[in-house]
Order: sequence, then structure tokens, then C-alpha cells
Amino acid sequence: MFTKILIANRGEIACRIIKTARHMGIATVAVYSDADRDALYVKMADEAVYIGPAPSNESYLVVEKLIQAAIETGAQAVHPGYGFLSENAEFCRQCAANNITFIGPPVEAILAMGSKSAAKTIMANADVPLVPGYHGDDQSPDLLKHEADTMGYPVLLKAAAGGGGKGMRAVYSAAEFDSALHAAKREALNSFNDDIMLVEKYLLKPRHVEIQVFCDSHQNAVYLFERDCSVQRRHQKVIEEAPAPGMTPELREKMGAAAIKAARSIHYEGAGTVEFLLDSRGDFFFMEMNTRLQVEHPVTEMISGQDLVAWQLIVAAGEPLPCSQEQLKINGHAFEARIYAEDPDNDFLPATGCLSLLTPPAESSHVRVDTGVVEGDEVSIYYDPMIAKLIVWDTNRTRALARLTEALSRYRVAGVTTNIGFLYNLATSSAFRAGDVDTGFIEHHSDEIFRRREEDIDYAAPLAASAALTLRQAHAIAIARQSNETNSPWHLSNSWGRPRPTHPLQIQQSQRILCANTETDLSHSSIVATEYGFGLFTPQGYFSCRELLPDLGVDNLDTDSGNLKAPMHGTLIGLMVDIGVAVKKGDILLVMEAMKMEHTVLAPSDGLVTEFYFKAGALVEGGAELLSFEGHDR
Repeated sequence: MFTKILIANRGEIACRIIKTARHMGIATVAVYSDADRDALYVKMADEAVYIGPAPSNESYLVVEKLIQAAIETGAQAVHPGYGFLSENAEFCRQCAANNITFIGPPVEAILAMGSKSAAKTIMANADVPLVPGYHGDDQSPDLLKHEADTMGYPVLLKAAAGGGGKGMRAVYSAAEFDSALHAAKREALNSFNDDIMLVEKYLLKPRHVEIQVFCDSHQNAVYLFERDCSVQRRHQKVIEEAPAPGMTPELREKMGAAAIKAARSIHYEGAGTVEFLLDSRGDFFFMEMNTRLQVEHPVTEMISGQDLVAWQLIVAAGEPLPCSQEQLKINGHAFEARIYAEDPDNDFLPATGCLSLLTPPAESSHVRVDTGVVEGDEVSIYYDPMIAKLIVWDTNRTRALARLTEALSRYRVAGVTTNIGFLYNLATSSAFRAGDVDTGFIEHHSDEIFRRREEDIDYAAPLAASAALTLRQAHAIAIARQSNETNSPWHLSNSWGRPRPTHPLQIQQSQRILCANTETDLSHSSIVATEYGFGLFTPQGYFSCRELLPDLGVDNLDTDSGNLKAPMHGTLIGLMVDIGVAVKKGDILLVMEAMKMEHTVLAPSDGLVTEFYFKAGALVEGGAELLSFEGHDR
């Protein structure tokens, strides 16, 4: 077994790996960029090596820096985590060239599954069922469109080298194809330096069910059951669960056997995930194989009782798998909810800022929180905006779901916008409770998830009124506690006596008070203070509430609609129109990217851009004016 490993990653997964390594008596080496100098995982590791500036292509994606850090510290192996270089064949090859063990599959397996088109061919030869589609080398736009027209819409454009929803677009008609292809290729090139595309038939109401496989160097292979990852936004997973609802033992065995066949066909070793689309008739189709540990691996750990990171280390050290297929059993049910700094009400745009308050629910045998941040940390524009993974377990799905909703209602975050309320509404929706999920779940149930129904307002209004009184009491206590502090913001006389919180200190103090004593005032609700008001967690869902300011006769609306502002902190990656050239309403004016997500800014009306305030490549703060736009109706 190894005595020291280097973790070629950051954040939550680095913390996760360190915990298991420490338990196994293995020393760890962290690597960090400028943005992560004071990160939790850096403090947890036994050693830490600086590898460069914050942008990942100058630090975490530079193979030479990582190899050098491993050599200098004497690390015998490298764990790549997920993302970054975890599925990079050249990184694996360079590890081998320097006598460093890559904790993952062989180079040949990574190459085989690294191209989705090549993977489809391999799976077809192995008799693994495939979704109809085009996976060829000819990438001319006319041919790709012809293939889409032939198989019939809707189709799904996918980057051959992609993952995580990058370079992926659903196309519902021929008229949309050209613009969708252009956007998907641009995003793929930006994310993977490769814009080769696949075109696949887009199945209606499919489920995304994946099988966890493990193989060793002794020709042993097992599957550790399935995970249902159907609930997604922007083609990225939101809530995962294991086992999949409604899964029969017979179907599980068939899918498990197909997954092992897929792994054996490429002589796989280590942890891998074979992803399938499952239709309503019980037919399943190979999507792709991820040659790494998955973000959602904890739900498999919770139902199997196994530590998958420990398995990775054992297999990479040349030892056989810890268990045979017959020894693996399913125990209970588990959910994982991804806590993100993002705004679900604004197309899930990533959010940045300081985590001025971060109080997760208490951990226990039923509740687990995997995170890489602590209170006071910054959510940076440079990396994925995940704050934590909330994992819960209980003896069956109903009880586990109750654990999830309770834990979400206890999660307290201030300083950045999060998706916690959105997750709570999703988990308490009637369709999700029934296990009636598919990859279009959020779109199909948006009214219930985003609380847009009249009956929700009727239900929430009296609770909100009662909560407002309780919140004011908490604010009064917070103000009283701070009133004697030097330079307290509450000594200022310009607050107009607003009942809603307007300062992070007050929010933070109020949150802690609410955590302690509000449930006695509202027997079925939990209240959380926010920057703009408060939120209510109720048996009927989460409600975001604001107390309206008094009408002072002042129009506070921004009437300069000709100037468009940045929807988020990020990098301006492309100016899509020329100054002075006429555009139509809805045309793309520019493209921004933050936290691996791309966002387009559209023309608000027919008109023209008279000036861009930033050049491509510039870092832009959220809310900054991006351009001057002159509408034809002005």
C-alpha cells in the first residue's frame, strides 16, 4: 500500500480523499492555486504545494506542475478526483513515465472512453445497447444537420470529448439546428479544446440511471448497484438517489451485467460508472462511461456500506477487490442534494461572494455533509460553485426523503444566493415523492418547484405574516447585541427603520437566533433570514418572502434599459456582433463564462450596439454595464 499520495484536485473531493487516506494511514499532498491558498483541503493535507494562478489552465490543468509536485514531495501515487485531469490520458501517461501510480484506469481505457463516438463503436461491438445516432468522423455542419433531419427531432447535440453538460444542446426543430450547433461547438472548444460533435435521438421522458462498476488487475469485476440521476438542470445533476425508484431485481441484474460487459471490453481497472438512458418500457441504452469517481458516489457508499475511495486505493496498489458480487448487498435508501451558489430564479446563474454564514445540519449516521468550504470562505468565479453535497440515508425511500427535506430546512447559508429553497421544493413535490422522475423533471414541474401557483400564495401568506413578526423579534435581539459595538452599522440613522435585514452582520446574527428559537413560534415551519427578506421551509414547500418598502413616491426602477448589465461575475469570452450593425430582438450580443457555465446576453429589442465597454477575455463583475444598446423604438 502507498505511504503518500498527491491529490491533483481541490475543494470538496480533495477533502473527501484526505479523510479516507488519513483513516488508512496514508499521508497526503495537496496542490493549490492563488485562489485556494487558505482553503480547507490545504489545511487538512499533510503537505501542500503551490502550483500557480487561479485560472485552472494555469494551475490544476498543467500536467507538468502536478508531476513535479509529486516528484518533489515523494508521492508514490496521484489521485485525480473528478473533473480537471481525472479523465486525461496524457496525465495518466506522464504519471507512468515518472514511475507514479495513477489512481484510476489504464491509459488505454481512458482513451477508449474519452471519445464518445469511439466509445459507441466499442459498445456496439460488445453488444451493449445504444441510442440511435451519428458518431462519425465527418463533422461538416450540412452532414450533421442531414443526420438530425433523418433520425427526426428532437435530437441531442453532444461534445464527443465532453462531460458535465458542457457542449450539449437539445434541438427540437430543423430551424434551431444551426445556432444550437454553433453554440455547442463553441462551448465544447472552450471546455475541452475539442469541438467534435455527436448527434443522438433525444428520447422523451427517459431516466438517467448509472451503474457503479469496479474492476481490479486480477480480472475481477463487480457492480455496486445503480444510481438514479434523472433530475437535472442544464444537463447537470441536482439530486441523485440509490437505489433507483421502481427498479426490479431482474432489471438491475441486466443493467449490471451490461455495465460489467462494457468495462471488460476495454480491460478496465478501478472505479468507473456506466451511464444508461432507461425508458418507460424498461429498455436501456448506453450513454457513456465515466472513467473516474463520480460526484454522487456517496449514495452508493451509504447503501452498500463500502468506502469507494478506499477501494480505489486498494485496487491501484495492485490488490484484489475487497468484495465479490455475492457479498455486496443493498441496505436502505440514500439521496444526495448538491448545494450550489447559484440563482434558480435566474436560469441557475452561478453566484459569488463571501459565505458570511455557513451552518450545515448536524451530521449523524443518517446525515452526511461533504464540503470543501467553511464559514468566511469566498465562492470564486474560477471554479465550480458547489458549496457542499448533502447526503442522507434511511431504511427506505420515504424515510430517507423525510431526512432530506428536514436536513435542507436546517441548512443555513448567507452571503451568496443558493439553491437550497429550490432543492427543498423539488424534494417535497408530489411527483418526486412518488418517484416519477425523468430527465425533464424540472421543466415538467416548474410551477410546483418554483411555487408559481395561486394555492401556494394562499397557503403561504398567513405563515409569512407570522414569520415576519418572529423575524423582527430576532432582528431586534441582533441589533441590541450589536448596539454597543464600536463602529456598529446600527448607529447610522439612514436605515429608514426597515424591517428586513440590510447588513451581513444583522443577517448572520439573526440567522443564528432563528436557528435556535423560531420553531417554537411556527410549529410547522423553519425560518431563514436572507439578504432581501426571509425564507419559509414548510410542509408545502419553500417560499421566498420580502417585506415591501413603503411607497415614498420615488421611482426606483432603472429606466436606462438601453444599457445591459452582466448577470454574474465572469469572463467575457466573445463579442458576437459588430458595433453599429443592426440586430434583431433575441440575437446574441455577447457570451460570458463563469464557473464552467456559459451565458449569453441577448438583444432586448431590434436595434444596434453603439459601444462595448469590455474586450473579450476581460473579467467582469456582476452588475457591471457591458454595452450601450440603441433600440429602434427609442
